[in-house]
Amino acid sequence: MPRTAINQLVEHQSVDQAFQAADKQLRVNRQGGKYLLLKLTDRSGTISAMVWNADERIFDSFDRGDYVSCEGRTQVHNGNLQLIVTDIQRMDPAEVDLTDFNRFDASEADRFTTSLAEIFQAFENEHLRRVGVAFIDDPEFMSRFRIAAAAVSNHHAYPGGLLRHTVELMELALLVGPRYPQLDTELLVLGAFLHDIGKVDELSSGGEISYTDRGQLVGHLIIGVQMLGEKITALHADGGEPIPTVLRLHLEHMILSHHGLLEFGSPKVPLTLEAIVLHHIDNLDAKVAAATSIIESDVSADGNWTNYNPSMGRKLWKPTK
Repeated sequence: MPRTAINQLVEHQSVDQAFQAADKQLRVNRQGGKYLLLKLTDRSGTISAMVWNADERIFDSFDRGDYVSCEGRTQVHNGNLQLIVTDIQRMDPAEVDLTDFNRFDASEADRFTTSLAEIFQAFENEHLRRVGVAFIDDPEFMSRFRIAAAAVSNHHAYPGGLLRHTVELMELALLVGPRYPQLDTELLVLGAFLHDIGKVDELSSGGEISYTDRGQLVGHLIIGVQMLGEKITALHADGGEPIPTVLRLHLEHMILSHHGLLEFGSPKVPLTLEAIVLHHIDNLDAKVAAATSIIESDVSADGNWTNYNPSMGRKLWKPTK
């Protein structure tokens, strides 16, 4: 029996098929009864699921990242489709068609990797070019960068999402930079490349997307500055002209300030023209991606409007297809 992709499920649909358990929580309701709150995934998306009248035996019968067979029925709650599960069983991976769950698109990653190389090779500033090329010529870094997610949720939260977000942001910087002659476009583009590189260590790259211990304790902004410092140190050790200190400071500042505000996690607010622009185009790309995901996954019956989304603080208009 063929399975139905998560993004093809509809309300009041009976379900009996495999999912991947991205997350699980055993909770207690107001009456003292226990239930499971699940996050189930496949390559097309994610759906929340509930198992009522659950206990520790059911909770311990599978782990996060396992494939599970679920029987149940879909329903809409607060504008979102969810699955009420009546039976859940752990599955052997050999029973599963892994192509239904692998969200990493190798051909897309190859295309974005090629774009990266082409952008850096076109740089006229030799120092900035050397820094960029040093990263993409590092096979250990690139193997992780290609499959990393850009976030646990919100935007580009899938394997390969960080690479896509980064290259599309660099391409946006190439469009915006020439509009303002006072900007150093190549500095802005390299800042766009570097701004989230720390996420290769902040987020886990296999199975469930979650924060690593280093990610929780240090965060990708500081990790990114550390990674940049290590790469520049290695370039100096290999000989050649040192990277000017002022360029290094500007690159570090863009990494540290790209969240824009102290309350959003940046230890510094943007103080240079390139840092200001980087913050705004990064926010633009992330917001468009997040809003698009909300619109595409919304199942609200409220005409052309999504359900109210707490993270965006609003409903969103759904264009007529």
